[in-house]
Amino acid sequence: MNWKFWNKPKEKKQKTLFQEWRDSIVFAVVVATLVRWATVEAFVVPTGSMENTILPGDFLFVSKFHYGSRTPATPLQVPLTHQTIWGTTIPSYLDWIELPTYRLPGISKIKREDVVVFNVPPLSQNKGVQYPMDLKTYYVKRCVAVAGDRFEIKDRQAYANGVASTNPDKLKFRHLVYAKDEINKRNLSKLGLSASDYILLDRKANNEVVYLMFLTNDQVAELTSTPYINSVQDDRSTHTGTDPGIFPSSKYSAWNGDNYGPIVIPAKGMKIAINDSTLAFYSQAIKDYEHNNNVEINNGELKINGSLVKVYTFKQNYYFMVGDNRHNSLDSRYWGFVPEDHIVGKPLFIWLSVDQDADVTHKIRWNRLMNTVE
Repeated sequence: MNWKFWNKPKEKKQKTLFQEWRDSIVFAVVVATLVRWATVEAFVVPTGSMENTILPGDFLFVSKFHYGSRTPATPLQVPLTHQTIWGTTIPSYLDWIELPTYRLPGISKIKREDVVVFNVPPLSQNKGVQYPMDLKTYYVKRCVAVAGDRFEIKDRQAYANGVASTNPDKLKFRHLVYAKDEINKRNLSKLGLSASDYILLDRKANNEVVYLMFLTNDQVAELTSTPYINSVQDDRSTHTGTDPGIFPSSKYSAWNGDNYGPIVIPAKGMKIAINDSTLAFYSQAIKDYEHNNNVEINNGELKINGSLVKVYTFKQNYYFMVGDNRHNSLDSRYWGFVPEDHIVGKPLFIWLSVDQDADVTHKIRWNRLMNTVE
């Protein structure tokens, strides 16, 4: 007879300090990875393309659930990294497996004038590296046109479907500033200008200094009334003629950043007849972003998997993104549409803001903390 109650219960082996720390770290990494993927992720803004809505050194909390979280496309990746392992140039991922991505239901859709974080699509904006879609470089811009819109810019004013867009309060444009002498950094900082906001162009024989500055209307008014400034002139040098760097670079788009379009933003289900002119505008999307195999484009013809396509139907929605610092922003005007599967999320608020140009006692921009992004 087997008297089980006489059996002495096995004692649980006590974990070592190392095992406890290991388990705690693994648990924390798993939880942080899930939170970062599905709900909110922290980002830091390195450039001034969205000034003065967002400044260089602003740390943002970005909501993934507003537009719907994406399932990961690159599962073989070091947790809590992006393109490289922290502090190195070593890739943080293996592209042996790339999964199709799906988007969970969101609580809202992208609207015109929303500020949006996304993976910038073209190779040219990703250091020439063909990253997986979810590991492409992050950009933050303002959505000026959604799928199906007819978008254009006339004399710096953006229009969607013939209606003028509401301009952000602190929109910036290029100006030539003529100063009596070189302006010291303290005065430039008082004017709210960071190092990316001005370039010293010339010093004349009478010591007059010429700057190229990216300014809001309020900054123009303040500079004009400043005693050490001779004049502030609107720089119209980018206003006329064709910019060779504009998207798309073709005979059908003799445009520039101030006078752009009209162009129709592709929408899911939208059909286009294939010819030389439509391919000039949409070949990049069809070839690189629509997940088509074996795409051939020659002499105004499109072949997919060897079959001639005369009418193409788009598989997803696209968006047109432009920076608020209009003359100091590399955006959709220069590299094209943003596919829906490249959308990351919606910035909620600024949780920290660091001014890299300031001295130690003024590094933190306290007045920006907890400001919402609009």
